[in-house]
Amino acid sequence: MSARNRELFALIPAALLVSAGFAAVFLSRDDLLGGLSGTNEVSNASLTYGAIFLGLCVAAHLVLRLTLPNADPYLFPLAALLASFGLVEIYRIDDGLARLQAQWFVIGLGLFTATIVLLRDYRKLERYRYLIAIGGIGLLLLPRAFTPVNGAYLSIQIGSLSVQPAEFAKIAIVVFLASYLRDTRQLLVTAGRRFMGVTIPPLKHFGPMLVIWGTSMLLLFYIRDIGSSVMFFGAFLAMIYVATDRLSFVVVGIATFALGAYLVAGHIGHIADRIDAWQDPFNPDLLNRVSGGSYQLAQGLWAQADGGVLGRGFGQAVLRIPGSEDCSATINCSLLPAPHTDFIYAVIVNELGLLGAAGLLCIYLLLVQRGFKIAMLARDSFSKLLATGLTSVFALQVFVIVGGVTKLIPLTGVTLPFVSYGGSSILANFVLLALLLLVSDRARREASA
Repeated sequence: MSARNRELFALIPAALLVSAGFAAVFLSRDDLLGGLSGTNEVSNASLTYGAIFLGLCVAAHLVLRLTLPNADPYLFPLAALLASFGLVEIYRIDDGLARLQAQWFVIGLGLFTATIVLLRDYRKLERYRYLIAIGGIGLLLLPRAFTPVNGAYLSIQIGSLSVQPAEFAKIAIVVFLASYLRDTRQLLVTAGRRFMGVTIPPLKHFGPMLVIWGTSMLLLFYIRDIGSSVMFFGAFLAMIYVATDRLSFVVVGIATFALGAYLVAGHIGHIADRIDAWQDPFNPDLLNRVSGGSYQLAQGLWAQADGGVLGRGFGQAVLRIPGSEDCSATINCSLLPAPHTDFIYAVIVNELGLLGAAGLLCIYLLLVQRGFKIAMLARDSFSKLLATGLTSVFALQVFVIVGGVTKLIPLTGVTLPFVSYGGSSILANFVLLALLLLVSDRARREASA
């Protein structure tokens, strides 16, 4: 069976998940035609939603079949599976948000298609690396002009839409680092000086990259978005390790980041509050604090503990506060704050248990594995570094949000890719996916030749 045929058949489970998931939500809400004591006929709306989802994915598949016949056959189906899971879970939380998420999914597929069609030769991006880097830094700076959310400047308001520029800036910075490291990776190792076992690269070669990367990191601290800074820094370390094959760069980088985080935490109030909540989320003083407390984290941990191994059952998580029927939406009167974005993983664990959450994480692991395999297959340095950086950013985003919700690391406000509600996240991750498929098509074509 050809790669594209495998991709086509792999889309079927995602469509089945949509149909089964919506049917489960309807059953949990008693949305049956006639009810159990009446005609006993289940609404066919779930089948309709599944068919529409499959049709959209097949349309994107046809684009891949015509333009990238050698691309990895599993990346897009894995992303579709995550997106289908997210749509069902968000619909279970709030009907209106699910409709908006479905619209963003359709727009994301359009952007996915446009990226593939317009960037067939993605290596042209190398010519505009400084322009792309400046654009990425500008995107990071934009939220500072708007109102902060929970102490962090994360989004900008365009009419009724809320956009998180950091989602797109991560791609821009990765493109710049991949292009610059392609030209200087040998000089960083051979032209440097050794000091205490660590290679110190020449400033004239390492300086421009440090300026761009350092500026982006300072802006992240300036807008107080620590979750994104972790993703940027992790991707930078992964790419410089792949480019130079020197573990000393990674060790020094982690040490300097830890020192910088320690110093910053003492000067930015909301970061210190996040660390206090992480250290003792069940402290009564923190639980009862109006702002900057540990209520969100504690509620998330209780929800996960309540799910156990097998979960309470799909659609059975208690989200509404009893006696709050006058609320316009579940998210406005939820026992679990931000169940559609930051804490959607806690809702998943509550309903599907540890087993279901492990299955979701396995899908992410498979997608990351395919991304790193693309990097291994790539022949030219830019493609290899680009695939490494994009995959690292994606993997670190999953780690940051899941680690925060499970109290492994301090909680930060990033989305769970393809699952959490958010138009910016959907669009940016579809562009990221398209770039990986472009690299994959070229790498697999050259390998087969």
